[in-house]
Amino acid sequence: MGTRYPQLIFGEHARRRQGEAVRSGAWSVDGDPGPQELTERELTLIRGAFQFHLGTITPHGWPYVQYRSGPVGFLRHLGGRTLGFADHRGNQQYASVGNIESTGRVALYLADLPRRQRLKVFGTATVVDEADDPALLERLRTLDDGSRVGATCERSILIDVEAFDWNCARSLVPQYTEEQVRRRVQPYIDEIAALQAEIARLREG
Repeated sequence: MGTRYPQLIFGEHARRRQGEAVRSGAWSVDGDPGPQELTERELTLIRGAFQFHLGTITPHGWPYVQYRSGPVGFLRHLGGRTLGFADHRGNQQYASVGNIESTGRVALYLADLPRRQRLKVFGTATVVDEADDPALLERLRTLDDGSRVGATCERSILIDVEAFDWNCARSLVPQYTEEQVRRRVQPYIDEIAALQAEIARLREG
């Protein structure tokens, strides 16, 4: 854990409950170390994500969480501490977009469930409408393999990362997508099919 993350998340009451752990420097919050720099470990999980939860803050100070998903790689690393994604047309409530324009502060929760890894990210977000920068939205919609995010996208969301922290895997239950299951079992299916074909051939002989 970098020192920026505990500085942003731990307040007076949390530090009081942490007790001796904080007083011994386990979660130091002295000084301002500045934003954390993303490493290849964080970027590997981010680039492989096909879903995440996005937390924002309403103008009334309440937390608000929404789900975002897309093809693997739709959450892009644009260099440095900047992430971005093409925002789909939703139910026209514009709650998350409005919250970002109001406060700018966001939290992302990303998980690689098969590997039992999860990452929490704090950042400052910006909304860029398609009309204001169509080239940016086109860049975010186009994935590294040349395919495109299929949903109707109306705007770009840019996130300047401030801090992040890796959660422990203790309580994370592994879950697999249909495609991940297929990749795991396909070799066995192929082997069974080959054996069945060999049995059929032997019976005919």
